[in-house]
Amino acid sequence: MRPELKREYVDYVQGRLPRLHRAAYLLCGDAHRADDIVQAALTALYVNWKKAAAADNIDGYVHRILVRRYLDDRRLPWSRVRLGHDPSDGTSMPASDDRVENRDAVMAALRSLPKGQRAVLVLRYLSDLSVEDTAQALGCSTGNVKSQSARGLAALRERLSGAEARDWA
Repeated sequence: MRPELKREYVDYVQGRLPRLHRAAYLLCGDAHRADDIVQAALTALYVNWKKAAAADNIDGYVHRILVRRYLDDRRLPWSRVRLGHDPSDGTSMPASDDRVENRDAVMAALRSLPKGQRAVLVLRYLSDLSVEDTAQALGCSTGNVKSQSARGLAALRERLSGAEARDWA
C-alpha cells in the first residue's frame, strides 16, 4: 500500500475505533469477541482500503464489513462455547447502581432479539446511522430497516419494564 493511502487508513481507524468496538460489542455482547470482530473487519478494510476510500459512504461500507464479520463469527461452531463465568446467568453480584442494572437489562433484551433486528437497532440507534446508511451497511432496503426497527423496538419494549422501556420509547 502506498504511504499516503496507509496514512489515510490509519487516520480513519484511529478516529472510528471506539465507535466500531462499541457497535461490535452491542452486536455480540462480549468484549473479547467484539475485539476479534473489529480486528477481522479492520483487516478486511485494510486489504480493500483503496476501494473503501473511493466509496460514497465509507462509514456505511465499514459497518457493512463489521456486520458481516459478526454474522460470519456467529456461524462458527466455537461461537457457542463459553469459557469461564457468564455474567448473564444470574449468578453475578447485584449491582448497586440502577443505571448498571438498566444497562444489563437492555443488553440482555438486545441479545434475545433475532440477529437482523439486533443489527438494525445497533446500527440505527446506538451507532447513530441514518435509515439509508443502515440499509447500505446491511445490504437491504430502507423499508426493511424501518420494519426491522419497528419490530425490534416493540420486542425490546415487551421485554423491558419501567425505566429501561422509557429509555427506548
